[in-house]
Amino acid sequence: MTDLKYLRGYPEPLLAQVRGLIETAQLGDYLARKYPARHDVQTDKALYGYVDELRQQHLRNAPRIDRVLYDSKLDVIRNALGLHTALSRPHGGKLKASKEIRIAGLFRDAAPEFLRMIVVHELAHLKEKDHNKAFYQLCEHMQPGYGQLELDLRLWLTWRDNSPSPLVGEGRG
Repeated sequence: MTDLKYLRGYPEPLLAQVRGLIETAQLGDYLARKYPARHDVQTDKALYGYVDELRQQHLRNAPRIDRVLYDSKLDVIRNALGLHTALSRPHGGKLKASKEIRIAGLFRDAAPEFLRMIVVHELAHLKEKDHNKAFYQLCEHMQPGYGQLELDLRLWLTWRDNSPSPLVGEGRG
């Protein structure tokens, strides 16, 4: 039986449907049809600009992010896809606060919708620390259809784990 670790907590009828798509090797085709494009945000500098543009568009009063980068090790650590951190360090006689967003390196080759969903998620943490109702309302405000994108992203991750050779972006324009 296929382990659907990214879909834990979803209703059993949905899980049965996903298992059927995996068994008939149709999940990848479904995702490729729904998300045919790849984004061109390939460098940490481009990612910083992308994140800052979304921050300015939706969270003008939120503090600036000091550092944004792709992290190739992040998808292994606690199944994190993105990470938002705020560090305070002594600098002279004052505390210097530093805000950082790390995005799992596997999203370099993902659909633009998935990258945006992860960035929106991490930006929402600037206002809401916990995954509560207000957090998800903010995500939905910044990215209409956020809930469906989150599910589709989890399907994409499931497909990658269950594909014999998941070549990310294969067959995409």
